[in-house]
Amino acid sequence: MPENTNPADGDFSVPVDIDLMLEAGSWPDEARLALLVDRAVTAAFAETGTTGHSELSVVFSDDAHIRTLNADWRGKDKPTNVLSFPAFPFAKGSPLPPMLGDIVLAAETVAREAALEDKPLENHITHLVVHGLLHLLGYDHETDAEAEEMEAIERTALARLAIPDPYA
Repeated sequence: MPENTNPADGDFSVPVDIDLMLEAGSWPDEARLALLVDRAVTAAFAETGTTGHSELSVVFSDDAHIRTLNADWRGKDKPTNVLSFPAFPFAKGSPLPPMLGDIVLAAETVAREAALEDKPLENHITHLVVHGLLHLLGYDHETDAEAEEMEAIERTALARLAIPDPYA
């Protein structure tokens, strides 16, 4: 399959092997989720200039599971939309590790946010996969400067997919 820098048309090569798991919650069907994840990952890699090959796990779960993960790993006893768990320490610009890590999304929170923000669920899922992947690629939003850099990449990655600015 030829390399394509515009994954919006669906003809592209995904730079990672993706293990997708539907664990819990109400989600679109697995084939649709696989396409959304592939497009999100390809767009994020294109925007960051990250090259190489790795593995990634994306878990579609529910609020109960992500609340437990959030409490255990971040000390926050509440559900959240997405969590990222790096398999190895990774700094921006470094060679990719053999395994990037896990991205976990929570069905109820993701659906509620999409409804509150009046955006298509699939657009919100795509945004959160891009966001989670950027964390695994060494990006963060702890400071204003970090947030601006990360959000700019999210915006341009999503624009590649004809998804409006999620921060507008």
